[in-house]
Amino acid sequence: MTSSERSGITSYDQAGVDTEREEAGLARLVGRITKTWPTTGVGKVELPVGYFANVIDIGGTGLAVTADGVGTKLVVAQMLGRYDTLGIDCVAMNVNDLLCVGATPLSMVDYIAVDEPDPALLDDLAKGLCEGAERANISIPGGEIAQLRDILKGYGTKPAFDLAGMAVGLVPLDRIVIGRDLREGDVLIGLESNGIHSNGVTLARKVLLETCGYGVNERLPGLTSTLGEELLRPTHIYVREIVELLGRVRDVRALIHITSDGLFNLTRVHADVGYVIEQVPPEPPIFSLIRERGDVSYAEMFRVYNMGVGFCVVVPPGEVDSVFSIMRAHHRKAFRMGYVVADAQRRVSIVPHKLTGSGHEKRFAEET
Repeated sequence: MTSSERSGITSYDQAGVDTEREEAGLARLVGRITKTWPTTGVGKVELPVGYFANVIDIGGTGLAVTADGVGTKLVVAQMLGRYDTLGIDCVAMNVNDLLCVGATPLSMVDYIAVDEPDPALLDDLAKGLCEGAERANISIPGGEIAQLRDILKGYGTKPAFDLAGMAVGLVPLDRIVIGRDLREGDVLIGLESNGIHSNGVTLARKVLLETCGYGVNERLPGLTSTLGEELLRPTHIYVREIVELLGRVRDVRALIHITSDGLFNLTRVHADVGYVIEQVPPEPPIFSLIRERGDVSYAEMFRVYNMGVGFCVVVPPGEVDSVFSIMRAHHRKAFRMGYVVADAQRRVSIVPHKLTGSGHEKRFAEET
């Protein structure tokens, strides 16, 4: 590869995503909203802010709640002029987070903001939402459309819009899963992703589309589709396999959706533990392209992207075979990645790449 084929963009920060400033802003927000929480009775909030979803006591049963959007994957859709899969991503980002507290997803409402109410666009978004709902076995009982012409800006002359959702699920209060019972020696199992999912798309666009100048209809080495189609590939919905897992495996210690922050999502569990990762799946071609064309380090790649693992399950050693059996039945590849260790610093060590990083700092560094 020549120097001219490298983008010069080597990190998420350089692509314009300031995660540290976001964390600082979130801290202020949380400081205020937690004052609204009832401390007892119906409506009591069961978990601190910051987990994948929260749980509200609705009278002996837990109502799991979460909200999420699709992010700048919308820009790729605008560039392609294709919008009928974005709803799948919206559903996926929400229901996969609900699973992380042990909840069975029940329903989701959507929020669509547009510069103008284009019926064809809304119909395409609805197609994806309905497909996602079917895959997740949930209902969509309603939503909101907001016309924000003075606020939204699209790609070129393409429609400007945003898409987000809020989802709920049910979980018995005594079966909430947040990783508090993790122990040394518990086994970390990774479930295959569908590709980039809905995180890190900004960095991918900056590297491949803007700086390297590739077109969305271009076919690049290693990809089985055009670049645009690869970036638009829908996020996998893990509901059916994880709901079956929760029903058949009593001792599920942690469930982790690998989204923004990559494998540092493992450290969000409510226990002072770290992870030794002895095996990672082969790097999917889309990530190889981003890494090589952008000269992005493995340390940054594992901080930003799922790198082939979209969801993780942690169980005691005696439950490993059951997890693999369930995943095979759902045709979802699973990988025995490593194990849990006691660690107040919540470090994640990726042995094959000689990387270690603390969950407090969320930065990987090469081991010396």
